[in-house]
Amino acid sequence: MNRSISVFGLGYVGTVTAACLAHKGHKVIGVDLNPTKIEAMQSGRSPIVELGVTDLISKGHADGLLSATSESESAVLNSDISFLCVGTPSLRNGKLDLGHIEPVCREMGKILQRKKTFHLVVLRSTVLPGTAETIVVPALEKASGKKLGQSFGVCVNPEFMREGTAVADFLEPVVTVIGAADPQHSAQLREIYEWVPGRIFETSFRSAEMVKYVCNAWHAVKVSFANEVGTLAKELGVDPGAVVDIFTADTKLNISPTYLKPGFAFGGSCLPKDVRALNYRAKELDLTLPLLQSVLASNEEHLERAVEMVLATGKRKIGMLGLSFKAATDDLRESPQVQLIKRLLGEGCTIKIWDDNVSLGRLIGSNREYIEQTIPHIGSLLENDLATILGDAEVVIVGTRGISRDQLQPHLRPDHVVLDLVNLEKDRRPAAAKYEGICW
Repeated sequence: MNRSISVFGLGYVGTVTAACLAHKGHKVIGVDLNPTKIEAMQSGRSPIVELGVTDLISKGHADGLLSATSESESAVLNSDISFLCVGTPSLRNGKLDLGHIEPVCREMGKILQRKKTFHLVVLRSTVLPGTAETIVVPALEKASGKKLGQSFGVCVNPEFMREGTAVADFLEPVVTVIGAADPQHSAQLREIYEWVPGRIFETSFRSAEMVKYVCNAWHAVKVSFANEVGTLAKELGVDPGAVVDIFTADTKLNISPTYLKPGFAFGGSCLPKDVRALNYRAKELDLTLPLLQSVLASNEEHLERAVEMVLATGKRKIGMLGLSFKAATDDLRESPQVQLIKRLLGEGCTIKIWDDNVSLGRLIGSNREYIEQTIPHIGSLLENDLATILGDAEVVIVGTRGISRDQLQPHLRPDHVVLDLVNLEKDRRPAAAKYEGICW
């Protein structure tokens, strides 16, 4: 059954959600205050860099199923369901910033005063347990003058999308989680997801909110564990690849091999933020959780290893391949590659950067704000020509899986030191006289 849907917030989660729902035949209205994002989607273009999204938006626009506006009123009045996908960033102390959630809910509530048909609000933003009960529902009820279940419903529907594979993750989810206070509300959302191949879990608000944090905390633990194992194995003269192959073959006890391959530090807009939020909430509750409290420290230590590895070469001319935290995306938020560059600049290194997915002119929203605050002059370091970067470099840092051996090999010199942060497969590694992996 095709529905009319509005999606509030056109960042990574909102844009992918809107594009994929339109792909499934629903009529979707994207809502955002950023005019650049609105103009892009209204023109059939994607406001983000993400594999497959551009094609979905172009087709959705051409089919008349996808539009965008800054007008909340028309979006709510002309839709049956609103997905709330606004950002929930970290404050400096690690606390989750919910400053965008309540204002949007109040605005929706005021519009619902005048709406005569039932409306479902779906909280898709990553929020700590209790947010739907203590912020979303009260804000909607107070502003609308109506009660939950009478004229509107609320569901919590966390997303489990990875940047770079977000479309595939949306269209082929392993699990779909719907939290609701009323089974009739979750039933409406279940209709939207009638095509999903994986299991659908219907649960409470709080369980649905919590499970996203559990997943991301576990992913962060896995990355940190793999990197520490790789670091120790390297110092012991052990091949960590052989060890990990055996370890991950046990899918009965050791679960999946994903995130368990030694590589670089984790980053992005989810894992660091979500681990910080859990730790901050635990501190508020006077809980001591040593494992979770050590994850970010372990991740930071791995970044320090990369800095030390570069400085140990005794060379200061650096060619950095990869700037975003993950290949096939332009997301620079909390990218360890960005932090590495910042540290090396502070150590007096000269750096040129190549990343074919990153163009400062295309960065918008929180992504652009982050990089301007972290390295405001980074535009002068970016270079499109790989040959120019490698021609000037003494040390080549492979910080992306988005570069092939064929691209890299012709430009390498015998005196180049190649430092691999991402653990390229052996058949993809360049033939270099001096090649070293960060923890293998």
